[in-house]
Amino acid sequence: MTAEETAPESALGSAWRDQWGRLTALLVAQFRRLDLAEDGLADAFEAAARTWPRDGVPANPPAWLLTSARRRILDRLRAEAVAARRLPLLSVEAELQEEAQRVMADAGEPVRDERLRLVLLCAHPALSRENAAALTLRMVMGVSTADIARLFLMPTATMAARLTRARKSLAGERFEVPVGPELKVRVGRAADVTYLAFTAGYTPPSGTELVRTDLASEAIRLGRLLRELLPGRTDLDGLLGLMLLQHSRRDARLRDGRLVLLPDQDRALWHAEEITEALDVLTPHVTAPGTPYLLQALIAAEHAIAPHPDATDWPRIVERYDELVALEDTPVVRLNRAVAVAEADGPLAGLRALDGLELPGHRLPGVRGQLLARVGRTDEARTELVRAVELCDNEPERAHLADLLASFS
Repeated sequence: MTAEETAPESALGSAWRDQWGRLTALLVAQFRRLDLAEDGLADAFEAAARTWPRDGVPANPPAWLLTSARRRILDRLRAEAVAARRLPLLSVEAELQEEAQRVMADAGEPVRDERLRLVLLCAHPALSRENAAALTLRMVMGVSTADIARLFLMPTATMAARLTRARKSLAGERFEVPVGPELKVRVGRAADVTYLAFTAGYTPPSGTELVRTDLASEAIRLGRLLRELLPGRTDLDGLLGLMLLQHSRRDARLRDGRLVLLPDQDRALWHAEEITEALDVLTPHVTAPGTPYLLQALIAAEHAIAPHPDATDWPRIVERYDELVALEDTPVVRLNRAVAVAEADGPLAGLRALDGLELPGHRLPGVRGQLLARVGRTDEARTELVRAVELCDNEPERAHLADLLASFS
């Protein structure tokens, strides 16, 4: 396939990754309906997939997509207006254009980024936390419904139905920044949504990539904006620090297409400027009462400040996990704590920490298989790793697990 043949596909992929959230937010700002915004933009991308290979990539792909989406939305509104015997939409279209320009030009608002407006809308209290997160991943980040379903460990059809209900729940809500106590509640919910988006980029649940740098970077950008909106909040500082520390290792996590575990990573490849920024953000909170994001960030910081893997303060990390379990006792937290216990007190202690734990997906059998291998229980380890390989949808992670399994042969 020639470069010319791949150019439209590459441009379309870049537009999807880089512009989906911005274009969606512009359409919501103009038309005030999430369903119209998403459907219109999806139609525009579909039209681009048909016409760009034939006609060439336009000089300004985002502008082409926005214009195409607006036309499709206006066609649907005209059809709805005719069906309801309303006035023609020619004058309405002009008013909507003026309103969209006002939203984008209004420098007096506390939030100037239209994507953050959309995040706060998706964090509406009318939605459950999971539905708010799912809707933000879909509308703001452009994550596919199938990948969101995998992130939430449910069938794709179930997630699609959830997203539809979530959009309907927000019908008629104003596209604006709330004030007072409601703003603080929305920002807290948006923080959870942001970290879920970061997780989808840092450890994609499926596909060929170990990390989606674009998605993780966008989540960090949203985290910065949230922190600017409400400065001084320990949870938002912890969130930003956590994401920066994890993201700083992105270039060291893969070598020759293979997953590299934290102890084996080349620390020279870690992004020192991001680690420094994270530590600066976290330092004022080291002795503060813990929040879930702060504690996770302080755990990540222990790895960042260790000059080499053997110098990692694993007992201190276990203490942090104990604090985290007291605040947020989830299977994922207990799984990560068991890994730390295995490093601090040995693999048998780690296995005991896994007793009774249930967690869907490949991570639990993967960890259990590796700990069993360390204590010489090879047959049991093989059984767990076979299960982990079968359950893993991310290709680099699956290849790593398969390599471990092959080492027993």
